[in-house]
Amino acid sequence: MSLSSVRSRLEQLLRPLRRPWFIWRNQILGSPDFQRWAAAFPLTRPIAQRRARRVFDLVAGFVYAQILQACVQTQLLEHLKAEGPKTLEQLLPLLAMPEAEARLLVKAAVSLGLVDEDGRGCYMLGPQGAEMLANPGIAAMVRHHQMLYADLLDPLKLLRGEAPQTQLNRYWAYATGGGEGVTKPEAVREYTELMSVSQERVAEEILDAFKPEGVSCWMDLGGGNATFLSAVARRHSQLSLRLFDLPPVAEAARERLQHLGLADRIQTYGGNFFTDTLPEGADLISLVRVVHDHNDEDIRQLLARVRQVLPEQGALLLAEPMSGTSGAEPIGDAYFGFYLYAMGRGRPRTADELRAMLSEAGFSRIQLLPNRTPLLTRVMIARP
Repeated sequence: MSLSSVRSRLEQLLRPLRRPWFIWRNQILGSPDFQRWAAAFPLTRPIAQRRARRVFDLVAGFVYAQILQACVQTQLLEHLKAEGPKTLEQLLPLLAMPEAEARLLVKAAVSLGLVDEDGRGCYMLGPQGAEMLANPGIAAMVRHHQMLYADLLDPLKLLRGEAPQTQLNRYWAYATGGGEGVTKPEAVREYTELMSVSQERVAEEILDAFKPEGVSCWMDLGGGNATFLSAVARRHSQLSLRLFDLPPVAEAARERLQHLGLADRIQTYGGNFFTDTLPEGADLISLVRVVHDHNDEDIRQLLARVRQVLPEQGALLLAEPMSGTSGAEPIGDAYFGFYLYAMGRGRPRTADELRAMLSEAGFSRIQLLPNRTPLLTRVMIARP
């Protein structure tokens, strides 16, 4: 019996105990007397302090996000990285704000680990700041989140369907259900570039997890400006590569590939993968951060269309953040759940939900591959 089978069997045996355990746990944790005791007792004090910190961070999350937004907009972190440690006085012209307000921002950034104070009155890049700058997509998403925060300003209105059209729905041209918006280059350029900035990390994650052995032609559906396929081309020079996306996106990809010298390596096709004929001949088709952007019925249709053009020995690679990922539950169900809801279509799905949809479309050998950073993306391979 495999380890996964043993784990599944153990979960089945313990499932009836979950509800009484949760009730007992909540009674204990919700008791003020227990909280005071746990905070005072030396062995439980560190645990109590960590739990209190998590609760406070949950309450203060919006404030932290706005501090991060201010750091991104002022390029505080970039200045500290490029120019080295600086005193508050040296930062004033860069931040373009009065001294008291600059001190407030910098001290807040220190408390969040974005900035460090060197003990001699100078500020330098902190550990969180260094990690952020190593991933340019983070700053791009922080700027982009201004639209999300505006859409979530009154979450109950949004959830009850009483809010007007959201900013995210207007931003993502295809979220309106097609029409004129998705044919205009200006309507797709900005979001294509936003996706591209964060796609490099995703591409590395996927290509480290999946080795295209035996593959001759790889087609990426919804491939944007070919950031992902460019990474594939650099790693696997023997592959024939194709990109399929909306016509203005495919045209932008074609221009970018010419600039990169990859136009001969990657063919581009413009079309709508829900309604237009998909090119045949690829023995590997990928959907990278595509499925969670669309509603269930649309995805059932898309998966069935992919299955129709895949040869019997072909495969579908599906990669995206998934609901219920261990250790990353808030990313799938809280962040992407509300982001996609505000966008107006799609939802995060569990690996089991995706397996069921793939099976319904005619795939039988479905495997969730292990990868280094599951909170960034999961990688699933499905074969007929």
